[in-house]
Amino acid sequence: MNLALPIIGGMMSQNVLNLVDTAMVGVLGPTALAAVGIASFASFMTGAVVMGLGTAVQAMTARRIGEGRAEESAIPLNGGLLLALVISLPLSLAACLFAPKLFPYLNADPAVIADGVPYFQARVLAVMAVGMNFSFRGYLTGVSLTRFYLRTLLIMHACNVVLNYLLIYGKFGFPELGAQGAGIGTAVSTYIGTGIYFFLTWRVARANGFLHRIPRGQTMATMLRLSIPSAIQMFLFAAGMTTLFWIIGQVGTQELAATNVLTNLFLVALLPGMGFGMAAMTLVSEALGRVDADDARQWAFDVLKIACLVMAAIGVPALLFPDLVLSGFIHDPDTRALGVAPLRLFGAMMAIEGASIVFMNSLLGAGAARAVMLTSVLTQWLVGLPAAFIVGPHLGFGLLAIWGTFAGYRLLQTVIFAGLWMRGRWVSIRI
Repeated sequence: MNLALPIIGGMMSQNVLNLVDTAMVGVLGPTALAAVGIASFASFMTGAVVMGLGTAVQAMTARRIGEGRAEESAIPLNGGLLLALVISLPLSLAACLFAPKLFPYLNADPAVIADGVPYFQARVLAVMAVGMNFSFRGYLTGVSLTRFYLRTLLIMHACNVVLNYLLIYGKFGFPELGAQGAGIGTAVSTYIGTGIYFFLTWRVARANGFLHRIPRGQTMATMLRLSIPSAIQMFLFAAGMTTLFWIIGQVGTQELAATNVLTNLFLVALLPGMGFGMAAMTLVSEALGRVDADDARQWAFDVLKIACLVMAAIGVPALLFPDLVLSGFIHDPDTRALGVAPLRLFGAMMAIEGASIVFMNSLLGAGAARAVMLTSVLTQWLVGLPAAFIVGPHLGFGLLAIWGTFAGYRLLQTVIFAGLWMRGRWVSIRI
């Protein structure tokens, strides 16, 4: 709980404010809501290339702590920051340059394209900050300083709300930029967060090698071995969600607008599970650093018990009051009605999602990044997305059926993660 609660608080800050952004853009109408939804996942897909660095930094940092080598614990962070810089600069420029040509492949509606392209361009200019922020998050979680993570996110996302309010609606002399203003506000606040991370980490991690020691080739190789599968997993998850938005876009713009809200609500509901999962990653990796596999195994199951109870409780409002939950984000009654049944389905799945996240992160803490990546990618792309296309655009069963296939592939993924953990082959992995 000491590790997880600040992470959950920080993530709640992050994604609750994403919901605030969604509510702000929702005032502009279903078209802007649909555009921001699909552009958000396209920008997430772009940034996923460097998000995997956070997993590598956290696993390596916690392992160094467990081995009694705290003076070297910040060296993986140095490597993560360097890789974020080198990878993100050309990636951001290319994505921004080619956005007008590529975005129409995601959605052919001219009005959606008009709002989506400038929002996407603003967001991808912050990919470097995203990669660095994930690296800092990995380090601070690995050394059990999650309160710094919480503090930074609270400031960063408070800035995001203020900037979005000023730039979306043109308040206090600022230009009225609509959806593009939301993208600019998010990008600027992300860089503000990066500056805060540098300041706080410099204060606490100089003695551990922060910005003093260049990682050795072996450290960089291990980081790439751990981060590349995680980056591929995140990239293909984001690409899969973008593809899901494309599939739903074939059904209708109202369905796409409802999906944007449903997805943001779903991601917010997952946050406690993600917090507990990241705590499990640190605890498992530290235990393996002490060469105590039994302790590592028990930590996963202890965290699992709490996570499933908390996630089940979070699903209750979605089950009982779906229309009330959606009414704060979707103002069109017909669009809101489309989201009621899928939201109930999400509520019923929350405990299973908690189990999936804890097992997945426990495997990552043990260094089993490749197995996690293959499980995540194959279940989504070979099961979830083909099924969604068949029941949606092909058979015409509508939004509930599409989200039913989403829930089905997530259940399959949970079963596989649990099986991998129970087999215990992760005990022999060295990082």
